Amino acid sequence: MHPGWLNLGLTEEDHQCSSRAQKVRMASPVDVIVVGAGNRGETYSHFASLQPQRMQVVGVADPRKFAREKLQKQHRVANDNVFADWRGIVQREKFADAVFICTPDRHHKDPTVALAKKGYHILLEKPMAVTAEDCTEIVRTCIQSGVMLTVCHVLRYDPVIHKIKVLMDSGVIGDLVHIQHLEPVGFFHFAHSFVRGNWRNEAESSFSLLAKSCHDIDLIHHWAGGRRCLKVSSFGSLSHFRKEKKPPGAADRCLDCPVEEACPYSARKIYLDRVKQGCVGWPVSVICSSSLPDIESVTEALKSGPYGRCVYQCDNDVCTNQVVNMEFEGGLTAAFSMVAFTEEICKRRTTIYGSKGELSYNGHEIRVFDFLTGRATKHTAETSAPGAFGMGGHGGADYQLVEAFISAVASGDASFIRSGPEETLLSHKLVFEAERARLESKVVFCGTDQD
Repeated sequence: MHPGWLNLGLTEEDHQCSSRAQKVRMASPVDVIVVGAGNRGETYSHFASLQPQRMQVVGVADPRKFAREKLQKQHRVANDNVFADWRGIVQREKFADAVFICTPDRHHKDPTVALAKKGYHILLEKPMAVTAEDCTEIVRTCIQSGVMLTVCHVLRYDPVIHKIKVLMDSGVIGDLVHIQHLEPVGFFHFAHSFVRGNWRNEAESSFSLLAKSCHDIDLIHHWAGGRRCLKVSSFGSLSHFRKEKKPPGAADRCLDCPVEEACPYSARKIYLDRVKQGCVGWPVSVICSSSLPDIESVTEALKSGPYGRCVYQCDNDVCTNQVVNMEFEGGLTAAFSMVAFTEEICKRRTTIYGSKGELSYNGHEIRVFDFLTGRATKHTAETSAPGAFGMGGHGGADYQLVEAFISAVASGDASFIRSGPEETLLSHKLVFEAERARLESKVVFCGTDQD
């Protein structure tokens, strides 16, 4: 192993992948169609602006005129390749290599299945779909059609989180015994996305464990290293964001509210104050559906749109906090917690206990304590993601995800993909089993459907 790799926290596998990616970069650009020109579609397509020699956006579909025209302008997409409905793409002869599916959760399955059958490789935003049956159909169709499927479990592509798996596989903590994993969603992030926003209501989107934490269950399943989950239990509920918690005298909208200053979830604080400070990225960027965010457009959105509502007066019904307990083959246990009410936003915390040591991750770096020597070693990993990529890019992982997918399509080598169809289907099924355990208040025995 070259000594320089050690300084970066890289493995021989990482070096080989990097070398293969360098060769792929010399190929012609991969042509991509973006289906769903919202926040995620715009973020992933930004790769083409940074790496035009590797990827080109040649088509866009979105029912919202402003969103699709914005993406069309950013990537100079020809008028003939701009669609208000993804079905228009299906009706055409195949004119690209791949499709990014970034539609709302309940609209993942139909375009994915139809476009896979047309021969397009698929980058699919998580969750795959909102039922286990639809997830299975997606995987079956992609395999039968001979196309590559990458599900956007972006944390798999975070270089530091990937390092956790590398260290575990190297045996530094011995036999794996227990995994403890926390997702702190963030108090205003949860209010934005899961109380006022697109994922607030299960009937319109999906339950919060699937929408927000399928990332995390996927990581636990991945770290388990091929062990089958035998049984799962789960507990959780919607806390605090209920009508009976509404403060006395509070109005239905924050801009009209006499007690707004005392509320940490005030829409004025979360959106309008940010715009006044010149911050127009996420979450402000998603609340104006027909214009760029500025003081006037954001004020109007808060006066009449969903993001201006009192958090105690919304139609939200998804869990704010949930725990999932799992037992895998060989006696490995895992405990996952998702909670809305945190200072940190999505900075996961993980501790993995082994027979020879303990591995902990604080959202920034990894620490391994060796029981034999009594010494602790810190590990990190370098990312090549440009600082300007997307909305912070999940620690650069959004960039790494798209780079891996584009490299796979350009080379025809699916080994670049860390979140392929079969394993992702298994982790999704585990999410559905966990939610069933919560709803039915029982331990669910996972059975043979994960074999």
